[in-house]
Amino acid sequence: MRIPDETVQEILEKTDIVELIGSYVRLKRSGSRYTGLCPFHNEKTPSFSVEPNKQLYYCFGCHKGGTAVTFLMDYHNYTFQEAMQELADHSGVALPKIEYSREEQQRQDRRTQLLAVHKAAAQYYYHNLKSANGSIGLSYLHKRGLTNETITRFGLGYADKFGKGLYRFLKEKQYSDEILRESGLFLFDEKRGAGDKFWNRVMFPIMDERNHVIGFGGRVMGDGKPKYLNSPETDLFNKRLRLYALNYARASKEPNLILCEGYMDVITMHQAGFTNACASLGTALTEEQVRLIKRFKDEVLLIYDSDSAGINAALRAIPMLEEAKVRARIVDLSPHKDPDEFIKSEGAEAFRERLDHAISGKIFEIDQLAKQYRLSEPDGMTAFQQEAGLRIVQIPDSLERENYIQAVSRRYRFSEKGFRELVGKLAGRGYPAESYRQPKKSGVRNTKQTESGETKSERLMLNFLASYPEAYEQTAGIFGPKDFQDPVCRSIAEVLYPMLEAGNVSESVVVSSFTESAVQSAAAEAFHAEVPVKSNEQLDQAFTDVFLRIASASNDAAMRALGEQDAEGFVRLMEQRKKIENLKRDGTRFHLKMKET
Repeated sequence: MRIPDETVQEILEKTDIVELIGSYVRLKRSGSRYTGLCPFHNEKTPSFSVEPNKQLYYCFGCHKGGTAVTFLMDYHNYTFQEAMQELADHSGVALPKIEYSREEQQRQDRRTQLLAVHKAAAQYYYHNLKSANGSIGLSYLHKRGLTNETITRFGLGYADKFGKGLYRFLKEKQYSDEILRESGLFLFDEKRGAGDKFWNRVMFPIMDERNHVIGFGGRVMGDGKPKYLNSPETDLFNKRLRLYALNYARASKEPNLILCEGYMDVITMHQAGFTNACASLGTALTEEQVRLIKRFKDEVLLIYDSDSAGINAALRAIPMLEEAKVRARIVDLSPHKDPDEFIKSEGAEAFRERLDHAISGKIFEIDQLAKQYRLSEPDGMTAFQQEAGLRIVQIPDSLERENYIQAVSRRYRFSEKGFRELVGKLAGRGYPAESYRQPKKSGVRNTKQTESGETKSERLMLNFLASYPEAYEQTAGIFGPKDFQDPVCRSIAEVLYPMLEAGNVSESVVVSSFTESAVQSAAAEAFHAEVPVKSNEQLDQAFTDVFLRIASASNDAAMRALGEQDAEGFVRLMEQRKKIENLKRDGTRFHLKMKET
């Protein structure tokens, strides 16, 4: 469903962006703006700015910017629909209802009922844990080091030993056997009737990215089998599509996700402050889960158990992540088996140090490869170098490939020159090197590339046009969107100009009309630009200079693109050039009116 532009505009107009962002960031008034420390990157000096009059924010440090919608999407990793729904609820604006077919409406009603069943089940298990019946489960969780606050945050519970408690509880709430059967939380037998699927287990609610309970995991108390049991697949729950605790991890400000295997590992990490941790629900990482990860982060720290099964799981995961352009790094927790054991033994600070020293997935693969050869013997080392070279030659970026050649040579103490020659020979046998593309640095946010003077001028022009009605009035007819050479600036101008013509400019609506975050940030930056002038005379001169620079560049570009036979076009462009030159020669200035601050 596409939300109409008019509805988006109404929601943005009714949203106080200072109040919204101020609930996440400590803001301080500075003239007509509010400033604070950016929530999207680490900084000591405030570079984050909020413009209440324009309903926009922008960070001059990491160059993120946009509207209230963009902020929620960036801060919480919401989808556009999720962010709009939250703002709509807050502002009291009703989003348009989706028109469903009869069959689709029935399916939606079914899903709503299933979500209600799972929510009620989670509440039942949670209260059961705190009751006398749940003492065994609560004692187990406390012995594992979990605090009551953590238990509450993750909604942990207990399924009692009697096997029918949840069924009776939900029947009292008038749920039909049909919907309870579909929930996957019960076993139905012709002789014994219905019974709970989970009993005598500590319960871990599994939630989707919007905090809806969609399934459960249960850890048996005692020596029963299986040790862990998950909900079966239902219309709500497919473990190939989900990651445990992603609903919490997605909101972390860390540049990556920590991916491990178990519920307790995740919860222990969160309790220790590592809120970017999630788990793959006891299964090998799937392509669907990788796509889910890619929605939120571009880097994953893999922490699998240090046994052979864990190592093999990591080796299967690395190429899947790399294929999706997600950088994989491997965390070594030896001599400990998993994060839960490590943190209890070594503490959070030591765990952070292990995370900081995670190695790249490619190095991990090569390290595991090395274990298959006798490196102390010449033929073993030669065979290992051949296999390692085959992996490195497949790296498309020449600089990254060179860095791996150096790193592996140092790591295994063999000739860097000889190894480089080997990789070169392998490339000549069918592994051609692609042209160099700058790899994304691990754990570092992208910074904006150096802009040309023309692009900076065009962004200033957008700000002038949006901020001063006279700027549009005095240049209309001789200047328009086609005169912007930068593709992003031209796209912004194409949205802005109809508003200028109608006399109803809303910078926040301009920004929200784009779906690409890079364009939203570029527009927010343009509308945040400040011209350091102290008088109307200086303002007039600044605007005139910007106009002439862009007009001249546009005329030059049009001349270069002109066909040889277009005599009429040549005459028109020459007349335009003459006007520009006359303006420069005569010292003519446009006149704007400074705004009071």
